[in-house]
Amino acid sequence: MSELRELYQEVILDHNKHPRNFHEMPEATCYAEGYNPLCGDQLTLYVKLGADQKIEDLSFVGSGCAISKASASLMTDELKGKSVKEAKNIFEKFHAMVTAKPGEETSFDLGKLSVLAGVCEFPARVKCASLAWHTLNSALKGEEETVTTE
Repeated sequence: MSELRELYQEVILDHNKHPRNFHEMPEATCYAEGYNPLCGDQLTLYVKLGADQKIEDLSFVGSGCAISKASASLMTDELKGKSVKEAKNIFEKFHAMVTAKPGEETSFDLGKLSVLAGVCEFPARVKCASLAWHTLNSALKGEEETVTTE
């Protein structure tokens, strides 16, 4: 089990140091800003939706802790090409995973996103891991207020 944790930590650190899809997107069809006052994480999330309501492209810019940045990076990779409905379904599973009680059996098929499963052991970090996801929900709803984790 410790080898798996080490692998997960390496993936998180890699996505923090070399975030995927880390750029502004002038052609975005919607965007939203997110802020976590507890940790100081802040990001702007850009979404380009196709006419078929599929996420054609997704990117972000901002700064934050390793968990926040890695979560945004992993999320943007995972959701490209998915429909809005699929993205919302994945968000529900992801949120259930990071808010599960430590040691609780969870069987979510979340692929690479599973590297963040250990966040549930650190309740203060749940807001870091879920900031990008809540920001995405806000962008898809067209809400213009900054999303906060408060």
